[in-house]
Amino acid sequence: MKRKLVSNGNPLEDIVGFSRAVRVGPYVSVGGTAPVDEFGKTVGIGDPATQARQCLEIIKNALEDAGSSLKDVVRTRVILTRIEDWEEVIKVRAEYFKDVKPVDTIMQVTRFINPEWLVEFEADAIISDNE
Repeated sequence: MKRKLVSNGNPLEDIVGFSRAVRVGPYVSVGGTAPVDEFGKTVGIGDPATQARQCLEIIKNALEDAGSSLKDVVRTRVILTRIEDWEEVIKVRAEYFKDVKPVDTIMQVTRFINPEWLVEFEADAIISDNE
């Protein structure tokens, strides 16, 4: 199967060797997505809902670049540094996935590379031919 790599211009992609998303056949995986703008600056410092929305917009764009969309998402992962933020973050997730209803995992980690980040998201999608 053909492999398509999706970049969003992060300079670390070439240094570390990762892609924002990878599509193989109908499968698309979007890796850990941080709440950053196009310049790599943190969006919504101290605001988990704003950060969640930024992560999901990046994922939406990556899926579209891979020839997919949010409606194809079958799994999301919400990764938090403060588990008490889960309700605020999951309300934002519902704005994107309430009707799609992908499976979900919510977990807490000790920290991210950037201490300003409160949340990261991951997503997996399967593009269906039965539209």
